Amino acid sequence: AISDGILKKILLSYAYVALWIFLSFTVIVYNKYILDKKLYDWPFPISLTMIHMAFCSSLAFALVRVFKLVEPVALTRSAYLSSVLPIGALYSLSLWLSNSAYIYLSVSFIQMLKALMPVAVYSIGILFKKDSYKPATMSNMMAITVGVAIAAYGEAKYDSWGVILQLGAVAFEATRLVMIQILLTSKGINLNPITSLYYVAPSCLAFLSIPWLFVELPLLRRQHSRFHFDLLIFGTNSFCAFALNLAVFLLVGKTSALTMNVAGVVKDWLLIAFSWSVIKDTVTPVNLFGYGLAFLGVGYYNHSKLQALKAGEAQRKVLDDDEEALKLLSEKEGDGAA
Repeated sequence: AISDGILKKILLSYAYVALWIFLSFTVIVYNKYILDKKLYDWPFPISLTMIHMAFCSSLAFALVRVFKLVEPVALTRSAYLSSVLPIGALYSLSLWLSNSAYIYLSVSFIQMLKALMPVAVYSIGILFKKDSYKPATMSNMMAITVGVAIAAYGEAKYDSWGVILQLGAVAFEATRLVMIQILLTSKGINLNPITSLYYVAPSCLAFLSIPWLFVELPLLRRQHSRFHFDLLIFGTNSFCAFALNLAVFLLVGKTSALTMNVAGVVKDWLLIAFSWSVIKDTVTPVNLFGYGLAFLGVGYYNHSKLQALKAGEAQRKVLDDDEEALKLLSEKEGDGAA
């Protein structure tokens, strides 16, 4: 029998997972719709990312400073420059490149390439000495890489530039995740999504403004009559991006990062099915075979992490029990001596 408290916790966990999948799904498809030349035809990824960051910065500022719903984290100028600013730079590059890839690649193929994220995080973790090299784990990473390579070989609308952009986005995002551990977590700086956007989004906006001035602003000036800016579309798109950040916080905070990884696999399959059935992207059998192999590798990696977490919790429980037993023994010896 399951108690009401446990049942409620399970249902809430599924609700957080469903909310995150829905918002992540919506943002990805919405961005594809805006950027694709065959759909909305507004191919300016830097501008779109800057709109997102400006919206998130403004809303986060209002929640922190105006409505005071969230307490800002005390950060010194040196901590901001040495810790938050590098993460903002990596985040801006990751978002810029990932949004740019939607112009050249299908949604389904982009999700297949994103399966390389564990490989990138593990490799960069070894490089920065946050992870140790293990032959079994590296073999797992190689299996994922081979699967993605097969999926790329079977891609019907392969575009080399689009692949380079998406791989660059994966590399920068993986570096950002490792840097969060090194620059923030290790220093005891914990940022929730609101404070994270409050500090990081303005720096992203500043970094993105540099390439925007040279790459997209001249195009917008020359072809301003061709492209139209719909406030409703960009407003709702930005709000979905902001809501996704909150959903990430809820999912990771109320469950775990591992749950988000597993939910991400489900989301990827849903996006591939949606891309094939609704957007009419071509998904070949070789695509599916390669991604299936990568999927098994990612699944095994998540399973290994789960087993390691369980072993760590069991070890901590044994140590706590031993400590409690020693404490009781010392108290008894003290009573006997008295």
